Amino acid sequence: MHCQWRDCKEWLDSGLPLSTTSNEAVKMYDAVVTQYVSWCDNDSVGGMEKSVETMMAADPQFVMGSALANGLDLMATGQSIYTSADFKKRVDDMVKLATTSDISQRERKHVDAVKLFADGDMLGAGNKWEDILLDHPTDMLALRFAHDSYFYRAMGPQMRDSVARVLPHWKPTTPLYGYVLGMHSFGLIETNFYDQAEKVAKKGLELNQKDAWSTHTICHVLEMEGRQMEGINFLKGTESDWASCNYLAAHNYWHWALYHTERAEYESALGILDDIISRGKASGALIDMVDACSLIYRLEMEGVKTGDRWNDMYEMCRPHTSDHILVFNDVHILLSCLGAKKKEATIKMMESMKQFVSEKVGTQNDIAKEVGIQLCAAFIAADEGDYAKAVDLVHPLRYKIVTIGGSNAQRDLFNLFLIHAALNSPKKEHHCLARSLLAERKAFKENAPMTDRLMAKALALHQS
Repeated sequence: MHCQWRDCKEWLDSGLPLSTTSNEAVKMYDAVVTQYVSWCDNDSVGGMEKSVETMMAADPQFVMGSALANGLDLMATGQSIYTSADFKKRVDDMVKLATTSDISQRERKHVDAVKLFADGDMLGAGNKWEDILLDHPTDMLALRFAHDSYFYRAMGPQMRDSVARVLPHWKPTTPLYGYVLGMHSFGLIETNFYDQAEKVAKKGLELNQKDAWSTHTICHVLEMEGRQMEGINFLKGTESDWASCNYLAAHNYWHWALYHTERAEYESALGILDDIISRGKASGALIDMVDACSLIYRLEMEGVKTGDRWNDMYEMCRPHTSDHILVFNDVHILLSCLGAKKKEATIKMMESMKQFVSEKVGTQNDIAKEVGIQLCAAFIAADEGDYAKAVDLVHPLRYKIVTIGGSNAQRDLFNLFLIHAALNSPKKEHHCLARSLLAERKAFKENAPMTDRLMAKALALHQS
C-alpha cells in the first residue's frame, strides 16, 4: 500500500490544494482517503479511525478533514443527524467552519455535498460531487463519495459513467490509480458488461493484487455467469490478498458462501456464515450485519437449519431498528427481528418506519414510502405463513425494489423470496408465477443448480 503520504506542496502540485498549513493534517488526510478507497486499515498510521483522530488533532480547523470524517460516518450508514445529537453537532460545526474559513470553491462544494447527504438528499449530494469532478477529475474523494452514493441507490449506469468520464485524466502514475479501475469495473458489472468488467478488474489486480474492490467485481462476474466452482477456487487462491481488507473482507466471504449455497454445499456455507457473524460482532459494521442476515435467510429458504444464529443477529441489529438510514438496511434488520421471533420488536420497527415516512423527508423517505414498508410487510406475511399475501405484496414491487440500493447479487434475495413465497402459496396462479420466474432465471444464468432444484419443486407442484 502507498505509504509515502503527500504533504501540502504535493497536494498543491497535483491540482488539489488543501486549505491548511499543517503537513501532518494533510498527510493524514491522504492516509484516510487511501484506507477508504482500499478498504484496508494501514497499521503504520494506526488504522482508519486513528488516522482521522490524528488528522483532526493536527489541525482542528481543517475543513476538508472535517468533510472527510463526517462523510465517512455517513457512508458507513451507522448513524445520522436524526439519530445522533453528537453527529448533528459535528455536521453543523463543519458547515459553520466552512463559512468562516478561507477555502476553495472545490472544498466548499465538498462541505455542501456532505451536508446534503446528511440531510437525506442523496441525489443532491451526488450531483454536487459530480460538479467537483467536472473541474477536478482526479479528486478521489469526490469520485468515491459519488460512487458510494450511487451504490446506495443501485444507480448502476451512474456508477459506471461517473468513473468513465474521469478515466482519461488518470494516469498509472497518479496516486490510487489502480483503485479507479476497481471502481470502474464494478459499475460495468452492475450494468451487465460482464466481459469488460472482468477485464478491467483483472487489470486492477495486476496493478495491486490486494485491491479488494477489483476482487469483489470478479466475485460478481463469476456469480452472475454461474461459474461457482471457479469463484470458490478464485477466492481460495487469493484469500491472503483480500482477507486483511477488513472493511470488505466479510462481504467477499459472503460471495464465497453464495457459491456454496448455489451448489447445496450447506456446511461450507454455514462455516463461512459463522465467520461473517464473528466479524460483524467485532466491527459493528452494517455491511457485515446485512450480509449475515441475507445469508441466513437464503439458507433457511433452502431448508437449512441455522440454529440460534438469528438471536446473535438480532442482538447486533437491535441498536439500529429505528435508524432508518437506508431502506436496504431496514429490510435486513427486520429479518433479524423475524428470525429471532421478536414479535414486539417487529411491530415497533414497522411503527417506527411508518413514523419516519410521515415525519421525515429525503431520498430514503421516498423509497421507504414507495417500496420499503410494503416489502417489509411481505416478509412479515411470509413469516406468519400467509404466503399468498406475501406474493401479492412483493410481486408488484418487483421492478421497483432496485431503488432500495445494493448490488444485483444482494437484491437477488428478493427474487428468491418471491419464488419461494409463490411456491408455498396455496394459490395455483402463484405456482404458475413461480414457474415463469424460474424459466426467466434459468435463461439468465444457465449453470444454476439452485434454480434447477426450485424448478423440480415447481414441476412437482404442477403435477400434483
